[in-house]
Amino acid sequence: MISPGVSLGGRYRLDERIAGGGMGDVWRGTDEVLGRTVAVKILLPALLDEPGFAERFRGEARTMATINHPGVVDVYDYGSDQHLAFLVMEYVEGDALSRTLSRVGRLTPARTMALVAQAADALQAAHTNGIVHRDVKPGNLLVRPNGTLVLTDFGIARSALVGQLTAAGSVLGTASYISPEQASGAVATPASDVYALGVVAYQCLSGHRPFDGATPIEIAMKHVQESPRPLPGDIPPPVRAIVDRAMAKDPAARWATAAAMASVARQAAAGLTTAVQQPAVNGSAMGNRPGSGSPVRNHPPSSTHHRPRSGAPSSGPPGRPGSGYPGQGQARPQYPMPQQPVSGGQARGAASVPPAQQYGNPPGMGQRPAVAENSGGRQVLIVLAVVLALLVLLCAGVISFLLKQNQLGAVGVSSGDTPAARTAALGTGTGAATYRLIRQQAHSLDQASEGRQTL
Repeated sequence: MISPGVSLGGRYRLDERIAGGGMGDVWRGTDEVLGRTVAVKILLPALLDEPGFAERFRGEARTMATINHPGVVDVYDYGSDQHLAFLVMEYVEGDALSRTLSRVGRLTPARTMALVAQAADALQAAHTNGIVHRDVKPGNLLVRPNGTLVLTDFGIARSALVGQLTAAGSVLGTASYISPEQASGAVATPASDVYALGVVAYQCLSGHRPFDGATPIEIAMKHVQESPRPLPGDIPPPVRAIVDRAMAKDPAARWATAAAMASVARQAAAGLTTAVQQPAVNGSAMGNRPGSGSPVRNHPPSSTHHRPRSGAPSSGPPGRPGSGYPGQGQARPQYPMPQQPVSGGQARGAASVPPAQQYGNPPGMGQRPAVAENSGGRQVLIVLAVVLALLVLLCAGVISFLLKQNQLGAVGVSSGDTPAARTAALGTGTGAATYRLIRQQAHSLDQASEGRQTL
């Protein structure tokens, strides 16, 4: 009886059952010698009765332990105890791809191709060492939190496929990813792993397996005789071509190697990622003008449109004959404007844009008149006019004040040069000079008068 706390080989304590498959169960355990967490796969007891299984098991376990690749789970140990065969492997923190698909349904083409490229790289590392996985499916693809993928649970036992499919308790999922040649009873080859990985990609893109059936045998025969349902229409043609070739019925028509499949999948993922990022750099949420081949560049990330200035003609502002406003898909300087219907059938908007925002010309257009700069020049002229008017008023006030002072000085002399008048006249430099001139003239007149009296 296998239960938590059981020790295998006097070293590996079973802590928790974490997965199950057609060949056995996987437990999270503890290596009590090294004190580290491990994954222990316990094979089905019936496999031990198969002739030659023990020798194949030991030989392939040794070979797998020599694979040094970040995408292939490390094999630490193997053995048998209490009539059980077990394999001790690296414990990978992460979720199986099957759990992710059950949660989200579908993956994006870019994400799918990135995962397929990693899985194909791992398969190539195994194929180079003479190991065929024979059980590639989402449950055996673990994805770490950082997005890297690890291929695990290699099919150690080379039991006859028909025997596995007809055995009681066989897992339906294994038949869903089986290659046509394996379903026909032939030996699995690296091309069989390529086919299974193509089925995994199909499920990631469509959200379902290519073939369904009531029994594993029915599903396996559909892999041999029928074509899968077409992928959804939103799948890019390059991605569709990669999956179709991987799932070819004839092994010779598939990708020649897992490395070749990894290369094209990685290129497709890079192209899709670039295509997604491109609008964020050069595009606009407002979209391109219908029929135009060039995007409107340097637009703000807004889904609203700006309306033309009130009273402006639909053909554009003065000096820009034939140019369009936002309703025609062209950029323009932005400043607060009254709302008005937009020409060209574009959607209405309600947002205003700060006056300081300036955007470039659409491709193929010449230099636009600097509307905002002319507006700034008019403001400068207005300020200068106001300053000049203030200076004129100030000068007029000074002149008026001086004239009044001169008049007061003259009145003081004509009234007998009283002390008050003299004091007022001497208040400014100009009044004092006038006062002295008048005094001299009065003195001359007095002398002339005295001379006439003497005569």
